[in-house]
Amino acid sequence: MVSKKQNQRRGKPAETPENRENQLVSLATDLAEKQILSGQASSQVITHYLKLGSTREKLEQQRLAKENELLQAKVDQMSSAKRIEELYETALNAMRAYGGHDILDEDEVI
Repeated sequence: MVSKKQNQRRGKPAETPENRENQLVSLATDLAEKQILSGQASSQVITHYLKLGSTREKLEQQRLAKENELLQAKVDQMSSAKRIEELYETALNAMRAYGGHDILDEDEVI
């Protein structure tokens, strides 16, 4: 028989799959905590949380964060290069117009 407390939902239902996943992860973590505290946790649960707290895991998380920063810097650099290219094109067209020459369209090659 399911008690009233067990049948109640925590908060409102998730509106997105990501939020639903976060809810389920939170519930699983709560259950794992209860199992560990009561001494009923499986070896897999204990091993999982031991690995999360290891130095190796922390270094791996730092490495992933740095890789994300590097990728973002590359994206920013590519955007910056595109903006510089557009500025050069604008400047060249301005000089052509000033010199009485035709202005090139974006599709035309110099």
